[in-house]
Amino acid sequence: MNKMKAIQVPAKGEPMKLVEIPIPIPAEGQVLLRIEACGVCSGDSSTIKGFAPEYPRIPGHEVVGVVEQQGVGSKKWEIGQRVGLGYHSGYNQVTGLTMDGGFAEYMVANEDALVLIPDEVSSEEAAPLMCAGETTFSSLRNSSARPGDVVAISGIGGLGHLAVQYAKKAGYRTVAISRGGDKELLARELGAHIYIDAEKEDPAKALRALGGAKVILATAPNASMISSLVHGLESGGELIIVAGSRDRLELSSMDFLKGPHTVKGSFTGQSKEIEAAVKFSVLTDVRPIIEVFSIEHASEAYEKMIQAKTRFRAVLRMYEPSK
Repeated sequence: MNKMKAIQVPAKGEPMKLVEIPIPIPAEGQVLLRIEACGVCSGDSSTIKGFAPEYPRIPGHEVVGVVEQQGVGSKKWEIGQRVGLGYHSGYNQVTGLTMDGGFAEYMVANEDALVLIPDEVSSEEAAPLMCAGETTFSSLRNSSARPGDVVAISGIGGLGHLAVQYAKKAGYRTVAISRGGDKELLARELGAHIYIDAEKEDPAKALRALGGAKVILATAPNASMISSLVHGLESGGELIIVAGSRDRLELSSMDFLKGPHTVKGSFTGQSKEIEAAVKFSVLTDVRPIIEVFSIEHASEAYEKMIQAKTRFRAVLRMYEPSK
């Protein structure tokens, strides 16, 4: 029986482990992917921390691979095509949580959940677009902002560095917000027209001086910062939260009566939305800044990501690059 390397969480409460297990067989309407790259995302924490419905489980939901085998009745994809998938696996399945994900050399995927990966983007760069890229792209695309409007990105990290690029390429007057001056040069290189150092000035006050932001995208899980940003919106503006934090926001009814303001989250990630994000990224040359790890170093990649020490997205590469 052919086997593959995989990173598995053996049981609830146990750490990830590198194992050799049989290569899975695609069922009806599925394909077998030979995985080339898989992003390491904070969303993988649910599986790693023991919240999957059953174990063992292979994490990973930013998956790019090549169609290796077709299941019975599978006709949508051809052998050899390079495809990707994100959090939603189809049939109410969640990649890497309710079904095995991409921290492995192979995985099975429902054919309707896949999107084509264009030749213009590498597998390593495409992987973060399956979740981080799509999340920020769709948040802006579905927002009330229009070209020329002030759009602020709070946090220049794994999500924020992509959001700045999307905002600039979409024609918004792009404002980057971060603590300290060390990210100003990068933020401007990514496309920010204005940089606000949150250590030197109040971001909300600085945004009001610009006339207020039509949209503020909160990409850093800092509840206190997120709460204060509502005061930087223009009348009728939107504060969109895409970074997970269990801390409570500090908002009162008066914060909304000054508006009207909207505070909302964004949860997308279906295949059509991923496809749109990939196409826009290729068309406008938006790319994630990545740090690549081998599958043997998956635990290191995850820990660096959790501690925000990756610059800026961690990606597992499942093959040996040609020299």
